[in-house]
Amino acid sequence: MRSYGKFALKETVLKKRRNWMRARTGMVVTVLMFLLASLVAAEEGKRKVIIDQDAAGPAGTDQQAILLLIQSPQTEVLGITVVTGDAWLTEEVAHTLRTLELIGRTDIPVVAGAENPLVRTKEQTEHDEEWYGTFAWLGAWTPKYYHPAREVPPMLEGKPTTKPADEDAAHFLIRMVHKYPHDVTIYEGGPMTNLALAQTIDPEFAGLAKELVFMGASLSPRTDDPEFTDTPRREFNLWFDPEAAHIVLRAPWKKIVCTPVDISVKTRMSQDLIDRIKTGTTPAARYIGTYARLRGNYNYLWDELASVAWLDPSIITKSETRYMDVNIDRGASYGDTLTWTDVDKPKRDVLRVEIQVELDTERFYRMFVELLRAETPKPSD
Repeated sequence: MRSYGKFALKETVLKKRRNWMRARTGMVVTVLMFLLASLVAAEEGKRKVIIDQDAAGPAGTDQQAILLLIQSPQTEVLGITVVTGDAWLTEEVAHTLRTLELIGRTDIPVVAGAENPLVRTKEQTEHDEEWYGTFAWLGAWTPKYYHPAREVPPMLEGKPTTKPADEDAAHFLIRMVHKYPHDVTIYEGGPMTNLALAQTIDPEFAGLAKELVFMGASLSPRTDDPEFTDTPRREFNLWFDPEAAHIVLRAPWKKIVCTPVDISVKTRMSQDLIDRIKTGTTPAARYIGTYARLRGNYNYLWDELASVAWLDPSIITKSETRYMDVNIDRGASYGDTLTWTDVDKPKRDVLRVEIQVELDTERFYRMFVELLRAETPKPSD
């Protein structure tokens, strides 16, 4: 009996140990499954965005805005669609491809779009200057920077070895909003030609997007910058292709957020910001440290503010709502920003636009530096 008792006791101990091991194994499996599910959820929870940009470079407001959106761990950049604006399309595509090579994100497709505005031409614009005075900034048409459209000047950062996607920007935009309906933010940092073409091809385009966030428009900026003192309603992104902006601003977006000149001129790129970023050792920090430059007296962080404000809307401390369009009547005010209140707005088609007015400048600068110093998020599997 005593031997049997020992045997029974041993069996009981072994049984308890087996149960404990099973429970522990179950806990480990549960934890692993939870972690895996969390990772999947985090990946699925990333904010999808398409960057539509007139991507002059290297560095500068266009490439820096692109970098900020890529550098954020909360975003999934579905692609970068490129449009002529600050520079010609072919040159901008090359700069964007090279930026992605330098930060190790060649998985992000770069898609070429419109090479010219829908209606405005260089020749007609030069004719307008004879009648209405010179324009401060003509982008790719600016005389001292002008070169033929398909020519790529020497690139400080080196020419890319990768190629753009074998698709046009308008159809890429349409395809993505159909693939992820009501889940894709369209970030616009340049003229709206690509978006207008997408909307014209597919009238469902704007309604299938989650929102439109854009840098553009000018209302009444407080600045001594001669670009705006005499023509406060003229802003390059809307002015360069007024008909495109008119189509886009009257399309059925669920939400439109605007970063106008008025708030952009409250920011400045400074040598201090560049030096703070240069202390980083990551590819993005090295890129900025090598190629960022101060140009002239006014170095506004135009597109960068629109990017960071989308990533963290709390940096915007005051916003106002207006209805917005662009003047497409040929004359001295062709391309100027039009806005209305609820009282005086047109009866048809115009949409409410959230216009950013004030910001927490120091918080914006802090995020700007931290994002560009950070490690670039790895591609999703």
